Amino acid sequence: MAIKTYKPTTPSRRYMTNLSSDDITAKASVRALLVNIPRSAGRNSNGRITSRHKEAGAKKLYRIIDFKRNKFNIEGTVATVEYDPYRNCRICLVKYVDGDRRYILQPKGLKVGDKVISAESGLDIKTGNAMKLMSIPVGTLVHNIEMSPGHGGQIARSAGGYAQIMGRDGKYVSLRLPSSEMRYVLGECLATIGTVGNEDFSNIVIGKAGRSRHLGIRPQTRGSAMNPVDHPHGGGEGKTNSGRQPVSPWGTPAKGYKTRKKQASDKLIISKRKKGRG
Repeated sequence: MAIKTYKPTTPSRRYMTNLSSDDITAKASVRALLVNIPRSAGRNSNGRITSRHKEAGAKKLYRIIDFKRNKFNIEGTVATVEYDPYRNCRICLVKYVDGDRRYILQPKGLKVGDKVISAESGLDIKTGNAMKLMSIPVGTLVHNIEMSPGHGGQIARSAGGYAQIMGRDGKYVSLRLPSSEMRYVLGECLATIGTVGNEDFSNIVIGKAGRSRHLGIRPQTRGSAMNPVDHPHGGGEGKTNSGRQPVSPWGTPAKGYKTRKKQASDKLIISKRKKGRG
């Protein structure tokens, strides 16, 4: 997908880039698949900020995505490719032969008129088809992967994301995730063939503060610019460092400190992600 640049009519416009919308074929038109989600702007029921640096941002409707892909053995045709304000990849509207319509994440290379289908096994290894992991050949790139059967895809859903099937071990399938983590997932879990499209999203330059505000991101004040009562890095005469390791306003180390809590699925991790990631 092409990166679009702008004429430098203002200083902020000079470096701002965006993705070309040539791949988008229609606007959202299925009202039953659009939901208005109330935006809390980072505040609790008392109106107090509990999640900093967030705001409501531009108004938008949520698109209901079929992450479960559980409409088995019924062929669908890609009707449109659409923009989704809640995610960084495109979505496809699929019309099934029984009249049902659902949104799915657009895999790279899937276009209007292509056929997709879901089944437990026996399908062609074709972009957009969904099958159980145990039925997909080793080495295949997949996305929208379930962690528990029937729960819907949770892994590799963002733009350009994918995981690779590395092998099988009994009822489990080993996957190499986008973070380079290796882990086991039950072979009964569904996954979609191919990689998520819109992989150039990571190359976008926001360019100006107002664009971040539209995304719901508020400005962030440096701790060193605060008073000692507000932040551990605050205070001092002139520009000084805090004399301690970087921490959050509440004293939690900010760099290199692991905050991930133990999960029940940790026992399925074969090798953890590389250092410096997440």
